[in-house]
Amino acid sequence: MAGYVVYDDLKQMVLESGRPYDMEMLDKAYQLAERAHSGQFRRSGEPYICHPLHVAMLLVDLGMDTESLAAALMHDVVEDTSVTLNELESQFGADVAHMVDGVTKLTKIQFSSVEEQQAENLRKMLMAMSQDVRVMIIKLCDRLHNMRTGDAWPEQKRRDKALETMEVYAPIAHRLGISNIKEELEDRSLRYLDPVGYENIKELLAENGGREFVTHIAEVIRERLAENGMPEAIMKSRVKSVYGIYRKMFMQNRDFEEIYDVYAVRIILDTVAECYNALGVIHDMYHPLPNRFKDYISTPKPNGYQSLHTTVIGHEGIPFEVQIRTREMDQMAEYGVAAHWKYKAGIQSGGSDRLEERLAWVRQLLESQRENEDAGSLLQDIKGDLLPEEVFAFTPKGDVINLPAGATAIDFAYAIHSAVGNRMIGAKVNSRIVPIDHKVVTGEIIEIITGPADKGPSRDWLKIVTTSEARNKIRNWFKKERREENIQEGRAALEREMRRNLITVPDDKWDEFMAEIARRQRLNSADEMYAALGYGGLQISRLMGKIKDEYGKLKAGDEKANLLADIPLKKYKGSDGVVVEGIDNCPVKFAKCCSPLPGDEIVGFITRGFGVSIHKKDCQNAQASMNDPENRGRWVRAYWEDTKQENYKATLELTAMDRNGLVGDVAMALADLRVPVYAMSARAVDNGRASMSLTIGIASTEHLNSVLAKLRRVKDVVSVMRV
Repeated sequence: MAGYVVYDDLKQMVLESGRPYDMEMLDKAYQLAERAHSGQFRRSGEPYICHPLHVAMLLVDLGMDTESLAAALMHDVVEDTSVTLNELESQFGADVAHMVDGVTKLTKIQFSSVEEQQAENLRKMLMAMSQDVRVMIIKLCDRLHNMRTGDAWPEQKRRDKALETMEVYAPIAHRLGISNIKEELEDRSLRYLDPVGYENIKELLAENGGREFVTHIAEVIRERLAENGMPEAIMKSRVKSVYGIYRKMFMQNRDFEEIYDVYAVRIILDTVAECYNALGVIHDMYHPLPNRFKDYISTPKPNGYQSLHTTVIGHEGIPFEVQIRTREMDQMAEYGVAAHWKYKAGIQSGGSDRLEERLAWVRQLLESQRENEDAGSLLQDIKGDLLPEEVFAFTPKGDVINLPAGATAIDFAYAIHSAVGNRMIGAKVNSRIVPIDHKVVTGEIIEIITGPADKGPSRDWLKIVTTSEARNKIRNWFKKERREENIQEGRAALEREMRRNLITVPDDKWDEFMAEIARRQRLNSADEMYAALGYGGLQISRLMGKIKDEYGKLKAGDEKANLLADIPLKKYKGSDGVVVEGIDNCPVKFAKCCSPLPGDEIVGFITRGFGVSIHKKDCQNAQASMNDPENRGRWVRAYWEDTKQENYKATLELTAMDRNGLVGDVAMALADLRVPVYAMSARAVDNGRASMSLTIGIASTEHLNSVLAKLRRVKDVVSVMRV
């Protein structure tokens, strides 16, 4: 294994850390993993055991405990080898087995889509994390090492993994406060998602030589702080992450020179009082930029981050950020929840309680998800709730409410309490009435105006709110208070969507059909499914795939003879090129709703006194009538007479860019094909376009297709379609 990481490297790191690890447990875990993965190799060519070793080494850096390292060494054995969870529990205890299970993907269950599988794996991991946060810390280190070695993946897998990392794992690392892992996950994901933008920013950073600049500034500040009675100040410097710069340059459309926090100096002191004193020293040394001061000490971020931030202009004319914090704040900023293990002092002073607070969002997310039948919405909630940007607003009593950027006054109301949101009828921002969809801005004082206790939310709010908490509280209100209304609303919406997709289920099979669809959604009845659709817990778009599958089975099982009258008579002579079974020389007319042409599959409807009306077999009106017991017997088989050659009228709608000579060019194209034109009209429409309606003679669907192809080649024609 020359050139590869080995177990001795991990043991050396453990020894140098100075923390009391149980080496007997680690030795046993390594030996089990090494045996289980024997003969397995990664795509990069290295022995598979190198991956769990790297993950364990990342955990040593974070200061995690013995059980975490043991679980990391064995985190893939259940998923990829014959080792079982019961074996792990008997040898290493329930905690280690629980952590391994938490990071093990659901590989033996069949899912209807990749998204559903991704959502269920994430749900499983979050549930394990809600009981033991070490599960997610191991998973983040696992994903970080995979991203470091992602060049060995096929290109599409690299992009898929990078997107999942950017949308799910980096935000979770941010929420847990583990900033170093969060930034590296983002940078490595960006390198795969936008390699050109990534290299562009790397070049800009190299050209500006910022590392030497901030190192010099840090030394100057250290000397000034010592002169002002703070000789123990620890100085750090940093350059903003590539992705952090990318977001501001490409998503906020700023130039590199307009980003004021590319370079930062960090001052670490003993007390909060010293932090505010140091702030005064900095503002005395350099000119502060207006509106660039943030006090996260008095108002911490949702992930527990605390610091003073101010942006100043250096004497070289280069702006830079100064971050001022205590040692404890710095530990929490660097390691987040992992500081709970790395710095045992934190546990003695209420650290366990604070850890519980830090994980409250996980339990809240899972609680709201239990009320939601749509598994895929978990991904949407993760993406919406864990975005790095937050806004901070205040209630009139001075309570701070943290929300993701883009949240509305309705989200604010539900963040206070579900009862406040349900009774909301308006909002005031800084004592002025605002619309309820007002976007919350940091620093605002927001007062929610409430109505009577039975007021209740509006269904339209589901389209306005951005947080999963508000969305799920609104759904839950409708779920509990409006069941009958939900059932009616859900069934009506489903029927509309089925009609739009030309899906017609016979009345006598409707209940059985819908019961099967509900069962596939793990619901007890069709009414429960309609109710979920009604209050928004289930999306129709996710249901239609299963409905189409079941409808295909239903159609395949039905006898076609059940749809049309079975008249076992000989075939008679046709009329107007159409043969109607059972009727000789029958007068026919072509239905205007679908305008059938030779080549289309057709059926006939016996009218009262006007012969037979011919429809396309897939005509929506025909399908509906065939399933009507009163009309079913009046439908008969019909088909085109092979020997009959004549023109049938077809109407076309043509859209083109408006110009002189357009009508002449279209007419010339039709003349070249010797197509008779019965009617033609043209008019100008919006955006410099023209619309033409043509009624022409067509011999068959093949003939029509050739005409359409010819017209689409006419200069400036945008679209041509049959109506």
